[in-house]
Amino acid sequence: MPIGAMGTAGKQVFALLHRLKTELKVNTTCGASNVSFGLPNRHAMNAHFLAMAAAAGMTSAIMNPLHEEELAGIRASDVLLAKDANCLNWIKKYREPAPEGDAGSARGERRRRRA
Repeated sequence: MPIGAMGTAGKQVFALLHRLKTELKVNTTCGASNVSFGLPNRHAMNAHFLAMAAAAGMTSAIMNPLHEEELAGIRASDVLLAKDANCLNWIKKYREPAPEGDAGSARGERRRRRA
């Protein structure tokens, strides 16, 4: 049910997802854009819905993988739910490249950690 048509739809979905995970121990799939139908800025709403649904127990989503904002919501939920160990996928995706003049970057060297 779109959140614009029924204000409690989000809470109800999250409660249901939680029950399905904890009581029945089943996998769940949700359509990411269903919740935002008819609203402006749908991608932001979908991104937040996906992150919150993952926290409630959703295991997969029907979504468009070309919408970067929604993918960022999934990546963030993976970090916050400890599904992305040491934030490796997050860092790989969002780390800014080293400036060209950065010492060691041309030789592929890495900085050492202090003990």
